[in-house]
Amino acid sequence: MRRDELVAALAEARDLPDDDKIAKLERVIAHADAASDLRLGFDARAELIATCQSHTERWRMLPALYWCRTAPDRASALFDERDAELSLRHHKWSVAALVVTPRMGLEQTRAALDDLERRLSTGGQSLQVVYNLRCRIVDHLGDERAARRWLARWRGAQRDEISDCPGCEPVRQAELLAGWGEWGEAVRVVEPLLKGAPGCLEQPERAMVAALIPYLHLGRFEEAAEAHVHAYRRHRQERHAFPLLAGHLRFCALSGHHERGLDLLAEHLGWLDRPYDEASAMEFAAAGALVCRLATEAGAGGRILHRPAFGERPAADLTVAEIGAGLVATAEDLAGRFDARNGTNHQSGRVAAWLSARPLCAPLPLPSDDLPDDPGVTVDLPVDGQQVAADEERDAIAPLQTEMIMAALDERGDHYVVTDNGAVECRWGNAMIRFDRLGEERDILHIQVIAARRLPIDRRADAYEFCNAWNHDWLMPKAYAHDTGEGELLLAGDLSNDLKHGATRRQLGRLVATALAAGIAFADAVDALP
Repeated sequence: MRRDELVAALAEARDLPDDDKIAKLERVIAHADAASDLRLGFDARAELIATCQSHTERWRMLPALYWCRTAPDRASALFDERDAELSLRHHKWSVAALVVTPRMGLEQTRAALDDLERRLSTGGQSLQVVYNLRCRIVDHLGDERAARRWLARWRGAQRDEISDCPGCEPVRQAELLAGWGEWGEAVRVVEPLLKGAPGCLEQPERAMVAALIPYLHLGRFEEAAEAHVHAYRRHRQERHAFPLLAGHLRFCALSGHHERGLDLLAEHLGWLDRPYDEASAMEFAAAGALVCRLATEAGAGGRILHRPAFGERPAADLTVAEIGAGLVATAEDLAGRFDARNGTNHQSGRVAAWLSARPLCAPLPLPSDDLPDDPGVTVDLPVDGQQVAADEERDAIAPLQTEMIMAALDERGDHYVVTDNGAVECRWGNAMIRFDRLGEERDILHIQVIAARRLPIDRRADAYEFCNAWNHDWLMPKAYAHDTGEGELLLAGDLSNDLKHGATRRQLGRLVATALAAGIAFADAVDALP
């Protein structure tokens, strides 16, 4: 292939779904290597690493990283400081993958971590990310004493540009602390995040999941219940939140809500067929098996759950006891793979501990799950007069205001930003959703959905076909394709609601909930395009 054809193939690969993208990138890499094109080989491998970071095949990152590390030595003029910084970030990702997949060599990864420390030390940079990685790796191997020492150095080191997200880093530390039974310290670490972390769209819900089991052990039952219901409203709709579902399942098991746990398991059982990584699959299976065991002990072992088809495996309706047995086998098999690679029995021990756990309390009262879809529901108001007043306020008609949109999102617990011109924006999965007030009186609620995925300009016909099919089959949002002027097509949708005569808080809450559900479905459909 000519170089211009390879460049075009790389651009096309960037727009493909992950499975197809990886195969396409590997073909581009093979052709670039055959042509001794170092620059293109670097760019294609950098794209491969970034793709695998959010894919199940993270074990592919380390070989690609080693090639990229040596490329500047062969032709330094082709690379600049931005490439070096990108390589450092990819170096961190590649080492971190050890704890989530058993398909990476332990000694090879340790050598890569030593190499990363040398690179940072030579450049006079902080070793904070090295302490982070060393802590998580030795904890994964079962050396708690060493992990505690590295955690102290990690928490005391200065952050820099390749450190983890400041919103997610405390969550990782809290997860370690909770694994050691340091319940109070785990909660203390994440409490600052529970109102959201600037710049981190994963918060506060990810922090809430990290606090669930510590809350139960501390007897902070009401906070645990509220955190679970709040966070699960979001995580049940976000495919990339799969690694967090084990926390929700364990909460259900340990708080006496095995029936709710079965509902969650039934809803997400198909996700286990395409997990985020092996570690999250192992934990989901172990937590799900615990729910099934406790449900069976309570007499619900005969309940039927539907397991969807996958590959050559047909769909089936199985009892809770049968599902539980399969989940135990999956969890133990994955733990065994990690331990065989690690030379320890730590992961098998973790799984066994999870499987044998008992509830920590009697079934807890849970906040209403109806709250995001019906903001008219009120919860735990201690005085009857207060509840009546709240209901009257929700049913009072008022002119559309930005503050009303914000209040509807606040009531759902959504994280959002308000732009300089008063628009309200939030991110849900693959969708960016924007609420705005239009019209002379600004009484039209305009909601725009923008899918994260872009299509190359030469797929204009495909984009139009998708939009036409969407508009034929779905009532909202109205879909369209927009040329960005940068060789890409943006796929978006919008809907407008004329609120000239005002709206109640209850009505506006329902409009917001409907728009979010439709927007997520739209963005997921765009992401699923071939």
